[in-house]
Amino acid sequence: MNQEANEVRKSNASRRKIVPEDLLRYRWVSDPAVHPKASSAAYVLKEIDKQTNDYRTHIRVVSLDGRMDKAWTEGKHDASPSWRPDGAQLAFLRVLEGKPQLFVIAGEGQEPKQLTAARHGVAVFAWSPDGKRIVYSTRTSADESAGPIVVSETESSAVPSASPLSLQRGSAYDRTIPKAEGAGWWDGLYTHLFLLEVDEGTIIQLTSGQYNAAQPTWSPDGQQIAFLAKVPRDGEDADLQPFNDLYTLDLPTMEAVQLTASAILIQHFSYSSDGTELAMIGNDRRYGSGTQNRLYTIGANGGEAKAVSVADLEIGNAILNDMKPGNTIAGPLYAVNGSGWYAIGTCKGQANLYYLVENSEPQAIIAGEQDIYHLAISSDGQQLVMAVIDLHGPGELYRFDVQTGERMQLTSWNQPLMSELAVSEPEAFWYETSDGFDLQGWIMKPFLDEQAAGESNGGIPLVLAIHGGPHAMYAPTYSHELQVMVAQGCAVMFVNPRGSIGYGQEIAKACRGDFGGGDYRDLMEAVDAVLAKFDGIDASRLGVIGGSYGGLMTNWIVSHTDRFKAAVTQRGISNWLSFYGTSDIGISYTEGIVGGNPWNDPQLLWERSPLAYADKVQIPVLIMHGEQDLRCPVAESDQWYTALKRLGQTTRLIRYPGSNHNFLKLGKPAYRMDAQQQVNAWFAEHLLGGDE
Repeated sequence: MNQEANEVRKSNASRRKIVPEDLLRYRWVSDPAVHPKASSAAYVLKEIDKQTNDYRTHIRVVSLDGRMDKAWTEGKHDASPSWRPDGAQLAFLRVLEGKPQLFVIAGEGQEPKQLTAARHGVAVFAWSPDGKRIVYSTRTSADESAGPIVVSETESSAVPSASPLSLQRGSAYDRTIPKAEGAGWWDGLYTHLFLLEVDEGTIIQLTSGQYNAAQPTWSPDGQQIAFLAKVPRDGEDADLQPFNDLYTLDLPTMEAVQLTASAILIQHFSYSSDGTELAMIGNDRRYGSGTQNRLYTIGANGGEAKAVSVADLEIGNAILNDMKPGNTIAGPLYAVNGSGWYAIGTCKGQANLYYLVENSEPQAIIAGEQDIYHLAISSDGQQLVMAVIDLHGPGELYRFDVQTGERMQLTSWNQPLMSELAVSEPEAFWYETSDGFDLQGWIMKPFLDEQAAGESNGGIPLVLAIHGGPHAMYAPTYSHELQVMVAQGCAVMFVNPRGSIGYGQEIAKACRGDFGGGDYRDLMEAVDAVLAKFDGIDASRLGVIGGSYGGLMTNWIVSHTDRFKAAVTQRGISNWLSFYGTSDIGISYTEGIVGGNPWNDPQLLWERSPLAYADKVQIPVLIMHGEQDLRCPVAESDQWYTALKRLGQTTRLIRYPGSNHNFLKLGKPAYRMDAQQQVNAWFAEHLLGGDE
């Protein structure tokens, strides 16, 4: 053990073990927005309201020297802060009667002013460069008419009232994919753009039709609004189109122009400061969902989209972690005083800040064992503000000075709690697979007192944790759910097998069409590597846990090997044949990961389904699922549970009401804590107790 690890263990000796209930005391920071004068940054602080079993958020402003941090709003659900370009007001979204509406506030402690009353709420918004207008998006009924539609505030997003007769009708769908995880079944509405004149309060509808307009962004001169959309054309099924496109809407003429050529799946984009080009984070889908993202640029008037860098690097944040407050904001951000772009990149267990210039190797500006999940830049391009999770606790805000390279921590919301807790720091290992891939993993060991060490029967139980995706990545940053498992006396190992992002294109695509093959071998060989490398592990007491793809892989593992003693599978897949038609991504995911469909390849899909091997399972299996999961529908766990129960195996099914696919990371706090308590109890009974 090295000196640094020794120091960590000494400092943890006087601290208490982490428990599921510590979730209630975490604070999450997100959505930084730098003031135009680069003197401060607004951000969202998220915490748990124990009385309502929910989260509350409000907006704060912190000075960039870290000396001042004050609350600017007092709502229970305030989010998405954005400064007016002159800094005189801060716009944000506040939830009223279940719908986010647009508000502005002029200063600390002042009363916010409500700007919208959209029937279906406001999704996103953006200030015009002159600060006089705001473009926002909301869901509305499809309208094939061309041109702007002037509406009153209360009429915005209006839909016809339902008659008593219509309320008795069933829901009818003719879309190929009429549902989406997190959004539910399609209600017939589309997301479109509206333009608000801030002083006058008038609203103009900018887009209409049977498509969704997303991420409205102003050109620097205020004459155009760029947005993303997947517009059906030439008889194509929009639900099956693999690409979206970037459009610009010219406000003086109200003409929309398609800039890209339906060849890139675009995730994020932004303008250069002079408005001559736009940068896009996306990929060409060459390897389906296993294609790495790149940074592309395209002229503001269209033309060929060019890859800024051809380096074998994932642009964006692919890290899965239960300490993130929501979606990541990865850039791209234009470097005002340069010719390049800043963006987050995912590489070998890290989410780092990169500077990218055309035809040059990406330069890692900030690198290390960290997860940079939100990124913002000052208008002068000199200050970057980031939300970062490290090894020692949940995320905090940091400032980075582009000229001097100075990095300063701005918030310390979690420091009081973390000073109480014994945190196990992951130790990295690498291993070579039998077919030549170099893969990375980590192991965390528990802090055992002398009595516990004496009762460990000569070794520590080991739990293999498997991430979802599969095109995602584990990182050695702080994870509450992993720390809770370690705290009860297990060692926990987690690894990035083939299919994981962050190790190059070859590894990212290597699991496609080979589920249960190379990915399964990678995990088994990772366990072998850990047992060979690390002393003190009891090879007879191995557990396995995983969620989503990790749940699928857990189901596969326990039906194909007897080396594990207990398992927990969360929101997984058991039957590819049923998954194909019930998941919101069933078509693309099944065809990509397995390589077939039910009518042409039923035998292939069945052979790759864990359910086909349920009679091989010989260990206790805990099954957990959210009942509103549309990504991996709960029926997948129901089938798995029924089979194991009918076969006489020790199993338990826990279904969480009103919970979707992300309930373990963003769901109701009580359910998240219960899930961790259930996992601990299962492993305590079937793994930690030694030989039965």
